[in-house]
Amino acid sequence: MDPTYSIVIPAYNESARLGTTLEKVLGYVHKQRWDAEVIVVNDGSRDNTAEIVRSFAAEDPVLRLVENPGNHGKGYSVRNGMLHARGRVVLFSDADLSSPIEESVKLFAALEAGADVAIGSRWLRAELQTQRQPLHRQLFGRIFNLLLRITLGLQFADTQCGFKAFKRAASQAIFPWQKIERWGFDPEILFLARKFGFKVAEVPVAWGHSGGARINPFIDGARMFQEMLRIRWYNMTGKYDGTGPSATQHAKT
Repeated sequence: MDPTYSIVIPAYNESARLGTTLEKVLGYVHKQRWDAEVIVVNDGSRDNTAEIVRSFAAEDPVLRLVENPGNHGKGYSVRNGMLHARGRVVLFSDADLSSPIEESVKLFAALEAGADVAIGSRWLRAELQTQRQPLHRQLFGRIFNLLLRITLGLQFADTQCGFKAFKRAASQAIFPWQKIERWGFDPEILFLARKFGFKVAEVPVAWGHSGGARINPFIDGARMFQEMLRIRWYNMTGKYDGTGPSATQHAKT
């Protein structure tokens, strides 16, 4: 039988912290007595990320490893993990656990209350942040959020928090159409959720900045803006068309 929950963790060269992350996630899953699977997606890491996952999986059948065909980016990794997931509810979380795994119950509660997608937010209640980003990262995030509102009409306080949960029907309808494979994938999946008629709930969660983030506000910022325009172009040229009505129907089941 399929598990109730799937937890997807994308990982690229995460050997320094992945062991601690898996101890926390697996420990919490067992403490909650969840019927769950934990999936780590290895994005062509050059360190021993895969070996760490295999060593944990040998001791705990809840955990399994999915390997990307080389390095493709976080968006590709999340999509690959979500499409491999078998849970009735699927959560993806950053490998650094910037939002503690204990916060997942807030997203699951939003799904139980009627949402199809629940996204963690760092800015609905900023006082929940245990460690804020540097000021230049905060400024970049606010500018990017404003551009998303103007360009894609996404009226969320925070699209980029790496902590999002989906009912299975929503996940299976959205992720096969995701085309952005790197940092700009979050706005795309939220754009698709709205386009396909799914209800999205934004949920305030505890969050702490991790110094190991690999995003460059200038280089990656420019790329994310280009990807934002690509989403708009894909929609205008019909590349997302074909499943809207069926996705809406699945959302109601």
